[in-house]
Parts: sequence; structure tokens; C-alpha cells
Amino acid sequence: MLLVLRVIVFLAGMVLVAWTLFSAIRTIVLPRSAPDQLTRFAFVGVRRILLALPLRWARTYEQTDRILAFYAPIGLLALLFTWLAMVLAGYTGLFWAISMPSWYEAFRASGSSLLTLGFAPIEGLGATVLAFSEAAIGLTMVALLIAYLPSIYAAFQRREAAVTLLEVRAGQPPSAVEMIARFHRIHGLDRLSEQWQTWEAWFADVEESHTSLAPLVFLRSPDPRKSWVTAAGAVLDAASLTRALVDIPADAQADLCIRAGFLALRSIASYFGVPYNPDAHFPDDPISIEREEFDQAWDQLSEAGVPLKADRDQAWLDFAGWRVNYDRVLVSLCQITMAPYAPWSSDRSLLRQK
Repeated sequence: MLLVLRVIVFLAGMVLVAWTLFSAIRTIVLPRSAPDQLTRFAFVGVRRILLALPLRWARTYEQTDRILAFYAPIGLLALLFTWLAMVLAGYTGLFWAISMPSWYEAFRASGSSLLTLGFAPIEGLGATVLAFSEAAIGLTMVALLIAYLPSIYAAFQRREAAVTLLEVRAGQPPSAVEMIARFHRIHGLDRLSEQWQTWEAWFADVEESHTSLAPLVFLRSPDPRKSWVTAAGAVLDAASLTRALVDIPADAQADLCIRAGFLALRSIASYFGVPYNPDAHFPDDPISIEREEFDQAWDQLSEAGVPLKADRDQAWLDFAGWRVNYDRVLVSLCQITMAPYAPWSSDRSLLRQK
């Protein structure tokens, strides 16, 4: 009976270790979007703790942002400790199954091997092989996470450079209306095409990096008033408004920017299980922007001297037809990341909470 129990424990230990290794590979090594349950468990656990304790004490958004700034870094550490704890538990079972007379001695042997402390005596070929393999796994996981961090922060810096530059062109918080008006006043609307090219490349980079390096989604901007999600929303709305109501020659680059943007946001939203309709069409699928808000934007641009098309009703339908492609995922990502206030993006979630 004891032999059967040791066999079962040995197999369970192997499964636990293999599951942990597979999780580390999917999260760190695999260069593609691959949601993992252990990674989700670690980050969701940290988020729930922050929501249950520190965030309850925050009275202003600045205080909330300061607390949330620690979310991704703590989540990464929690993920490492989760992996190490599972390897420790798995090898404890393996040591006990092959040679150790008690669970305590198996735990000591596993901890000594995992952390390469060497204080627990290891005897026998089987136990020695286990000790060497566990030490190698522990060192490899720590090394992988250390190597993982430069990739994360390099992508973070690329993302934030564009977000910071957007303030010059779209104000703070970023506004699509303000962006169009400033280009009309300073650069000329024909220079918008350069921005669409820049942000098309930015969206492609964000889609690749934020799905393969998921903690990036929760790394907050150095300035609490800024967010990569609200910046994306402002650019997409600016491109949509330009195509719908600004009376200038059609620019295919704006279309490409919008498509790159909603595909990027959809890909990130899919990673986090956010539901959306990939074939959404207005008016069958409503958007969070009201017609009155669109009319206000029209009036503001008209007062700024921006040339506008003659048919306001058709312009509204055209804008809604573009916006419906990214409306749901944009608002959802603002909610997930607890983004700061920005018109037509994070304010949608704030309105729904009232």
C-alpha cells in the first residue's frame, strides 16, 4: 500500500513540476500570445489584495495611481514565488517517493536543492539526480525572469516615448478634437498623414509586445495623468473624425492607422478574455459616444476653423462606423487598467459607474 502511495505521489510531483516549467515557458520564452493559468493566478491574486486593502484607503486618483504603479512589479515577483513554491512542492513529493522516510526531510532536501543551499544531506543516485535537476530548474527560472525584465522595460520605453510626445499634439488629457485643431493651427492638416504612419507602427509594436509580455499592459506611465490606453483612444478618434467630417482629401494612411489600432486593442482584449463582436456594425452595434457629443466636437472644430464636410448626419454615421470597431475594447481596457480621465475613452467607464 505504501509503495502504491509513493508511486502516486511521484507521478503527482512530476506533473506539478512539468506544469510549472510549461507555465514559465509559455510566459517568458514563447514569443507569442499564450495565456497561462498560473500567471493569471499570480496577477489576479495581487490585484485582489490591492483592491481589498490599499485601494480602499485611496481618496484621490493620484493616490490610486501610486498604489497601482506597484501592481505589475509585485505581480512579477509573486509569479516567480508561485513558480518556486510549486517546484518546491513537486520535488518534495519526488524526494519522499523515492527515498525520504518523512515529509519533513523531503521538504528540507527539496528546499536545500532549489535554493542551492546544500545544508540537507543527499544520499543515493536517485536523490542526487533530483537535487541536481531541482537546482538547475530554480536557477533557470530566476535567470529567465531577470532576462525577462530588460525586454519588458525596453518595450515600455518605446511605448511611453510616443505617449509623451502626444501631449504636444493632443493636449493633456489627450483629445482627438484638440489634436485635429492643433494640426490645423500649427502644422497644417496635410501633416496628419505622418502621425498616422507613426502610430500605425506604434500599434503594431504594442500588439506584439503587450500580448507576448502581458505585464506591460499594467505598467503605468511615469506621469499619473497619462496612459497608453487613452493615448491610443485619442489617436484612433482623431483618425476617425478626420476621415468622417474633416473636408480634406481621403488619406489611406488614416484608414491603415485605425485598422492597426483596433486590431491591436482587440488582440490585447482577447488575451484578457474581453468579449467583443469582431464583425460589429453601426447602428446594430451601438457605441458609447452619443450624437450630442459628436455635435459638440463638430462645433468645436468649426470654431477652430477646421474645414468640415457639408453633411453632418452622414459624417456622424461615418464616424460611428469607424468607432464601432474599437469602442468596446477601448472602454474595457480603460476599465482593466484603471486609466486616468480622458474624453471618449476612460470617461466612458466612469459614466457607467455612476
